[in-house]
Amino acid sequence: MRILFWGTPDFAVPPLRALLGEGHDVVGVVTQPDRPRGRSRSQLDPSPVKQVALEEGLPVLQPDRPRGEAFLAEMRALAPDISVVVAYGHILPKNVINLPPHGTLNIHASLLPALRGAAPIQAAILEGMPETGVTIMQMVPALDAGDMLHVLRMPIDDDMTYGELHDALAEHGALAIVQALAMIDAGVSHALPQEESLATYAAKIDRATAQIDFRAPARQVQRVVRAFDPRPGAWAMLRDTSVKCFSARVVGDGSDAALDDPTRESPPGTVRSVEADGVAGGMIVRCGVGAVRVLDVQPSGKPRMTALAWARGRGVSIGDQFALPVVAASASATADPA
Repeated sequence: MRILFWGTPDFAVPPLRALLGEGHDVVGVVTQPDRPRGRSRSQLDPSPVKQVALEEGLPVLQPDRPRGEAFLAEMRALAPDISVVVAYGHILPKNVINLPPHGTLNIHASLLPALRGAAPIQAAILEGMPETGVTIMQMVPALDAGDMLHVLRMPIDDDMTYGELHDALAEHGALAIVQALAMIDAGVSHALPQEESLATYAAKIDRATAQIDFRAPARQVQRVVRAFDPRPGAWAMLRDTSVKCFSARVVGDGSDAALDDPTRESPPGTVRSVEADGVAGGMIVRCGVGAVRVLDVQPSGKPRMTALAWARGRGVSIGDQFALPVVAASASATADPA
């Protein structure tokens, strides 16, 4: 089949490379326009997907919005049999979805109908899910609501960060789309409708979502840190300065009983110790229940560093208090995505 591939960020690169590696006829790529960067905004950077397309000599379409007769004419000229979409960045109108004879497939990074929407990878970590995966679905105009053709599952390790899970799911997506297309070619693909009553939503990430509320239990604080590592970084305020926290570990079993007496008596957000790096190193911060050990930090305007290096530079001292949000940042993914 002639495949028109839609995608923009790093997450979409492994599926594109997998389709090309399996010998599929990728007739073109649709990706978002080049983005300006730098203070002058004069340099335009191509998306990761466009870079691969150029390396492979594929035609590239970069509409501001994927709609209108001019764009449809460009699609028709490529004569795709099917479209494959992964993290493209725009909702597609019905006439674009239905233009290829076999419609449009989407690679979504969750076990649908759970975690439809913009940030399913972060939401799976925030919600403490033991597993996630990728779903290949038939795209429809409604948000991530199409019939499911294929699912691949994977466990979420206790210390897995967003970056690690993102990369693993990108590879799962690559395998899943190759398998789904093979089943379609063999005539053994079966579409399964989603159960709407089980649908949940993964809201788009904003700065408030990534704020750490140390009043939460230690296990939840650790999930917030993991969910935004390496980007955008879970953060809290200390002495009117924003500090991002990385590589958090729960102290003991996460209960107050695992803490020494001085730590138990401290209010949430209190720095209880800063020790040499290693298994027992890092910065211990009191939570609503238990404590977390933060190994790395990034103060505003500085590079990522160990908590010990920060302490030695007089960035933090025992007894310092991280500010608590006036309104606790949400640690779930229940709101409709933007």
